[in-house]
Amino acid sequence: MYEVLGEISQFGQQTGQMTYFCASFKVLQDELNRKILDSLLDFTRKCSSARQHSDWASQMRANEIPTAALVLGVNVPDHDITFQSLSELLHQSVTPHVASVEAKECGGTQLKVLERLMDTVVDDDEEEETEHTSTQLHKSVNCSLSALCDWYITKTKKSSSGTPGKKRSSPAEHERQQQPPVVIIFKDLEAFNPRVLRDFILICSRYIERLPLMFIFGIATSPSTIQRMLPHSVSSLLCIELFQSLSCTQHLATVIDQLILTPQFPFKLNAKVMQVLLSIFLYHDFSVRNFIKGLQLALLEHFHSQPLSVLCCKKKEALLNVMQLSHRDLERIRQLPSFKRYVEKQESQEQVNLITDDSHLKETCRKMIKGLHKYHKNYYPILKCLHTLTSALPRYPLGKQIRELHLTCLEKNVWENEDYQSAMKLLKMLAKDDLIALLQRCGEILKPVKSKKMKSTAFQLEELLTKFKQLDSKLRKEDSITSPIKNLQKKTDLFQLQKTLLEMNETRRSKKLSPFEILRNEALEFIDSLVKSHLSPPESQTLHEVCYYSSSATVRRHLNATPRTSIQAALSSPYYYLQNLKTEDGTVSNAAPDICIAYKLHLECGRLINLYDWLEAYATVVSAADGNDPDSDGYGKVDEVKHARFIRSVSELEFLGFIKSTKQKTDHVARLTWGGC
Repeated sequence: MYEVLGEISQFGQQTGQMTYFCASFKVLQDELNRKILDSLLDFTRKCSSARQHSDWASQMRANEIPTAALVLGVNVPDHDITFQSLSELLHQSVTPHVASVEAKECGGTQLKVLERLMDTVVDDDEEEETEHTSTQLHKSVNCSLSALCDWYITKTKKSSSGTPGKKRSSPAEHERQQQPPVVIIFKDLEAFNPRVLRDFILICSRYIERLPLMFIFGIATSPSTIQRMLPHSVSSLLCIELFQSLSCTQHLATVIDQLILTPQFPFKLNAKVMQVLLSIFLYHDFSVRNFIKGLQLALLEHFHSQPLSVLCCKKKEALLNVMQLSHRDLERIRQLPSFKRYVEKQESQEQVNLITDDSHLKETCRKMIKGLHKYHKNYYPILKCLHTLTSALPRYPLGKQIRELHLTCLEKNVWENEDYQSAMKLLKMLAKDDLIALLQRCGEILKPVKSKKMKSTAFQLEELLTKFKQLDSKLRKEDSITSPIKNLQKKTDLFQLQKTLLEMNETRRSKKLSPFEILRNEALEFIDSLVKSHLSPPESQTLHEVCYYSSSATVRRHLNATPRTSIQAALSSPYYYLQNLKTEDGTVSNAAPDICIAYKLHLECGRLINLYDWLEAYATVVSAADGNDPDSDGYGKVDEVKHARFIRSVSELEFLGFIKSTKQKTDHVARLTWGGC
């Protein structure tokens, strides 16, 4: 019963964390897109109101279609969220007439636009019943831009008729309400057929005086795509304004900073899993949306594979769940590597109590869970402080992005890293103003943290900043004293110059540190002590396994698709997918699909395959599958049907990349792969 309740509780926590994370990501996504979406809304409102002006410039513009070129970047999977939010905002605040089209609908662009604007269903299927043919033809005839103009006039007349007793609006506002723009969104412009796009723009330009059309082009690469796809005679019909969205790398940095590097989300990733997700992002699709999906997959895998993940929740819930652990769960805790290391460091009597006494173990686990939450609460502010200091350096020793520094801290002790040591040396060369500015930014990071340790740290940092400010008067007095460098500028004798340089070199060696240098070293030693206290790797924390997911191979297998491996597995062992195909000796079944038979036979050949020998072997296997008598005359003979089936199988293998034609021998093909799966 306790196990069933534990599974129910675990499922509830898993669902809660997933819901919390998805909701937080959506809110963050809206905030990141808010600026670009607000700019687009202002653009549509401005273009709509410009049609009502009577000056010469607006009349010239009235002959062009207002077009927003929205450059979203190559992270194509993330574009759907942006366009969905844009459509919703346009519907709410600008116009009810919005239509979105994709490149896969390119063949019927005008048809799809009219259907979505007029809410008309047009069916061009010729195989429908005869009685519906006249109705379909009637709809097809009416679905033209002239019909759209008539529909638009009817709609605007209905919406402009005022309600009795309602306060009348101003003439400009009344006109704007009477003629809302018709917005058409092209989600993936690069994938559209240029000819179809050109014809559609030419048709729309003829109705621009009757219909307030407006285009939004979704561009993934460069704004020059418009000039490349459209000739000047067509692009000159568009009044284009460029809009640039936030880059995908900046987007990911914000997501990591505000969602992952925060103690509010209990589930964590170790260095290897984090590296897999970042590698897929950087080297595959640049999609933040897919990065989040990978994180959700890791969360599901963690709760499924780790029974102790019931403790991976917020502090109060985790402490409550500790006291409800069963004896079986406590035995699992005793088997954790981090707990075993903790037990080995304890005294003999304490070791016996931890291994034998369940009540004592529960109390100890409560302290460990508290310590793990304190570790996370202190880790992220200090990590951000260290990143603030090191990212200001010219060479970025620990990486420009905070994710790079986070990976370094997850893998090992960051203070033992050569890059960290070089960063500290560079920080000792900073000027007073630069160092004070960086320390002030660190203080701003630490102030909001509700932790006794961080409040004490912020107070000590404020004291250091106060000492720096008190040095100003002393430094001004020291600067007023004439230095040897100024005396050098007065000397012209070579002997005197050499003598003065030697004296300066000796004084530098014996010179004591200035008050600023002493205080700067004190500040950096303070930062170094914070790093050593709070940025130790998660593996150093006891019971870190309950919160950290570490199976990078599972994540890579699910997210990093290997189609060739899957195809080879399906062709070599079709019984994994189709029933009744497995043989006792492991050979290919006679009832297997033709392509599987051809693939199995081609594995027995060398680099060059004789097509005639391959065909004869195929015909023999297929004859056995058909149940023909081996002693009959036609057994294994090649007929037209078998020949056609073999040609189709060879063509499919060539399409999949297993063979290719060769000029060495006309009746041979070359093998492109070796071995099985």
